[in-house]
Amino acid sequence: MKGKQKQRTALPEGPRPRREVPRVSADPNVGLTMAQVKERQQNGWANDPVESPTKTVGQIVRENVVTFFNFIFIILAALLIIVGSVEDLLFLLIAIANTCIGIFQQLRSKQTIDKLNLLAAPRANVIREGHLGSVPAAHLVRDDVAELASGDQIPADATVLAGQVQVNEALITGEADAIVKNPGDQLLSGSFVVAGRCRARLDRVGADSYAAKLTLEAKKDVTVGKSEMMSSLDKLIRVIGILLIPIGIALFAKEYFIVGRTFQETVVSTVAALIGMIPEGLYLLTSVALAVSMIRLAQGKVLAQDMNCIETLARVDVLCVDKTGTITEPRMEVGEVVYLDEDQYAETQVTEILNAFYQAVEADNDTARAMQKKFHGHSAWHVQTTIPFTSATKWSAAVFAGHGAYVVGAPEFILGYRYGDLKEEVDPWSAKGYRVLLAAEYKGTPDQKGLDPARVCPMALVLLANRVRESAPKTFQFFAQQKVAVKVISGDNPVTVAEVARQAGIQGADRYVDAATLRSEEDMDRAVRQYTVFGRVTPDQKRKLVRALQRAGHTVAMTGDGVNDVLALKDADCGIAMASGAEAACHAAQLVLLNSDFAAMPKVVAEGRRVINNIQRAAALYLVKNIFSFFLSIISLFATFPYPVTPLQISFLSAVTIGVPSLFLALEPNHALVKGKFLSNVFRAALPGGLTDLIIVLGVVAFYVVFGFTTDQLSSMSAILLVTIGLMVLFQVCKPFDWKRRVLMIAMTGASVVSIVWFGSSFGISPLDLKSGMVLAVFMGLAYPVMHVILKAFELGAILWDKLRQMRRREEEPEEC
Repeated sequence: MKGKQKQRTALPEGPRPRREVPRVSADPNVGLTMAQVKERQQNGWANDPVESPTKTVGQIVRENVVTFFNFIFIILAALLIIVGSVEDLLFLLIAIANTCIGIFQQLRSKQTIDKLNLLAAPRANVIREGHLGSVPAAHLVRDDVAELASGDQIPADATVLAGQVQVNEALITGEADAIVKNPGDQLLSGSFVVAGRCRARLDRVGADSYAAKLTLEAKKDVTVGKSEMMSSLDKLIRVIGILLIPIGIALFAKEYFIVGRTFQETVVSTVAALIGMIPEGLYLLTSVALAVSMIRLAQGKVLAQDMNCIETLARVDVLCVDKTGTITEPRMEVGEVVYLDEDQYAETQVTEILNAFYQAVEADNDTARAMQKKFHGHSAWHVQTTIPFTSATKWSAAVFAGHGAYVVGAPEFILGYRYGDLKEEVDPWSAKGYRVLLAAEYKGTPDQKGLDPARVCPMALVLLANRVRESAPKTFQFFAQQKVAVKVISGDNPVTVAEVARQAGIQGADRYVDAATLRSEEDMDRAVRQYTVFGRVTPDQKRKLVRALQRAGHTVAMTGDGVNDVLALKDADCGIAMASGAEAACHAAQLVLLNSDFAAMPKVVAEGRRVINNIQRAAALYLVKNIFSFFLSIISLFATFPYPVTPLQISFLSAVTIGVPSLFLALEPNHALVKGKFLSNVFRAALPGGLTDLIIVLGVVAFYVVFGFTTDQLSSMSAILLVTIGLMVLFQVCKPFDWKRRVLMIAMTGASVVSIVWFGSSFGISPLDLKSGMVLAVFMGLAYPVMHVILKAFELGAILWDKLRQMRRREEEPEEC
């Protein structure tokens, strides 16, 4: 085999129509020629992905333009044009601006993410013309010979030609056990190599592969799951959409037939009511905020593969981390070698054995690479068989002709019930933070299913160390301050892991447990409550620990970089992979740290919290108007007074108290933990303002009826009061104030005053006489006390509700016992 080199293959220009090309069974050491590769690419036999990781430009434009509310806006605008109220069309200009902003931000986000996807695109090792090279997985073609090793995700359905691997097909079939694949066996795309190395011929590529067919089948009837926030927004918009039409028809009939207004006045008031009920900028605000968040993450070299994970990050209260590569530097170094029986196994003999061992076995993990670097001497020993290391067995073995069998791995797993004989030798080194390996002779032939401890003859302990990352203490201090609990889950000795966790400044590092003692689901549930450090964890146990934390009501983020982390990454609420780790881990995670630096995690979590907290805060501004308009519309159906505000006034109100402030607030820092349901949080914040609007405007309507004010005076007073209350709501939302929020508050108040006093007629606000001016002043004075009383009532209600829930829990506890 010739040396490994980077292949220079032209990028395929998307899926091509297929034309039949004769199959080739290439020599596993030679592979295809470049002419054969080009022929297959040109005839449609490349490994093209079945879907783009981001939406197309057309999809983005269509999703922003072709919406239900845009359709409603066009109808309302047409009605206003028909009756000649062109001045009330400001809402249409705002809707167009919103649509353009949404398209621009999502296109900008797409461009940024596409660049990162190119950097993070999966690659594969392939043999062509006798050279081993690395190419993007999309450049592979049918009949290519790919080399697969531990950590690789299988890019297409293939047949093993040479070598042996252990494959985990859990992501495809759900079966977590590793399956041994020998020459002639089939490999399924989407599964990943746990151990070993092989060369395989690609048989089914692109849309023909097993994983692609599963993906397409899954997408036939099932829509992509949305986050709790986006699902809540969808429900809210669906309900509003259903109510708009009947309420609009009923309002029109009442205004025209019962109140006796002209057709023009009826259309204007009905349009005003409907516009007030539509949260026209809320969905845009959410989309823009998430798009900007993805751009911010991308600028920090963090690839968000699923937009939903941004909301999940905001809710994370438990972070599970591995020791190696996360707390410590990824590179390991062999320190000291402790010889256990120098009479039988002298230093030179042990070195000779380990030189032969690491010449024979595949160095497919950090530990093996560190050992191979230390024991790299040439050996003439001939290896008969090898058993690769796996995270489940935690040892590897080699059998040499004429020299016997040897095993290297975790002392507890090699010695089993005899581990007590060596415990006093191992524990002091583990307590210092070393990873301890046992090198031993095995009297017999090792069996992959398990070793017989009676046949193990210990030779030496090999001590390996990882340096704790310099940034680790500061990073974990951030999580402690943010009330995010950290759980360290590692395959190493729990004493070793606890010492490393202590050095990294993780709170509760002295509370550790050996996962081998956790056998039942109840053990897991108890352990996640009591312990911080989990040692000797198998890949399946990592998954079970994540699920136990979720059962306890936690939102769990899991970081990992190895094949043994894949199942847990997939099950966690948010999986976070290091780009330098196993390809399979990157595929399973929702977030990929392209710099593989765990120190980026505080910024990642802070970004998630910032965007969701700000969306919740800004959403409350939108719903104040919607709550007021909905209740007022319902009440006005059963009353004879005209709808008191016009579309132009609603547009003005939306601009100065909702639209502009919400865009600024949505981009501010805000790192508080997100709790509760999105809609309940937003409604709780918006209801006091909406009810204040309703009470004050109904009061003005009462004076209109009693004193016989004109409709223009009613409309002007109502609009000014709504703007005043909107600014009061903005004042509440801006708390606690900093200089930016003060500037925003002053700017919006100033813009409102200037617009009303000097440009009122441009926004449908007419001058008031003395009597109507005095009524306006009275209600402006009443607005704050009314809102204050409602806020206090809500606070009292929340306290009483909490006490009631506590009483119910206390009543239920004896029954549970």
